[in-house]
Amino acid sequence: MSKYVLKRLLIMIQTLIAVGIIMFTLMNFVPGDPAQLALGAGTHTPAEIEMKRAALGLNRPFMVRLGEYLKNIFLHFDFGKSLIDGTEIKWELMRRFPHTFKIAIYSIVLTVVIGLPLGIYTAVKANSIGDKISLFITLLFDCMPSFWTALLLVLLFSLKLGWLPSSGCTSFKYFILPTIANSLGGLAGFTRQVRASMLEVIRSDYVTTARSKGLPERKVIYGHALPNALIPILTVVGMRFGSMLGGATIIEVIFSIPGIGQYLVNCINNRDYTASTGGIVFIAFTFALIMLLTDLLYAFADPRIKAQYVSSGRRKVKENG
Repeated sequence: MSKYVLKRLLIMIQTLIAVGIIMFTLMNFVPGDPAQLALGAGTHTPAEIEMKRAALGLNRPFMVRLGEYLKNIFLHFDFGKSLIDGTEIKWELMRRFPHTFKIAIYSIVLTVVIGLPLGIYTAVKANSIGDKISLFITLLFDCMPSFWTALLLVLLFSLKLGWLPSSGCTSFKYFILPTIANSLGGLAGFTRQVRASMLEVIRSDYVTTARSKGLPERKVIYGHALPNALIPILTVVGMRFGSMLGGATIIEVIFSIPGIGQYLVNCINNRDYTASTGGIVFIAFTFALIMLLTDLLYAFADPRIKAQYVSSGRRKVKENG
């Protein structure tokens, strides 16, 4: 298992390095001079601009700046300073991250709590009226963009009915509408994936054997089929959580939640290249860490992976012996 963990860790590091290189390169070729942006509005002499470029290190070769940027990120977790106000990007991201994380956590919990039993039901009752209605509704939700859903929720529950607030983040009720808007699309896809996984297991030979032995249908479904169907669902949950973390960006803007998404949008609008790059790389870090944890859980849950690495280890011992 240690080889599997090391392999996944190396893949994560390679992915993050690639993301860092791509983002730094793209921002390096964006039109505009970061030195002028850092100096602020007004007329500045060429000498002042050149001094600012030297202070920011922009007059050094591209590869030198790229190497230092990657070194600061991976060794010191330092994303640099904002060009607008000079604040540490790392601390600004850490201050805003809890709001984004709350939206993602609430969204994935809502998705699993509703999608898992609904997916099991539609698999057990495949091709029934309930299955077809559920499929239609999930497809409808899947086609609705999260920002459009968010606007509809605000119009109905905030402006018309007045039940829930449309902005802010001071208590749990402020996260209800953002959570629903962020999870509906993911809920639809998750339900269909649970259904597909359950159907594959239900149609397998060992489930047929369990039924032929006269076991109650409830025990066959929940005791034999569900545990095996949940193994691939672990990966789906991890991917959904990562996508909901990224999907919170537009949700935060609509509901005025001071999370990383709103921070990124503000930085892009202000052409704060350093902060924009840092925010995107930070989200990539978080997503990669979530996928690493998901892969580790999947490895512990799936006996085939453990058997694969154990057998390969024994084979090497025999060859060396």
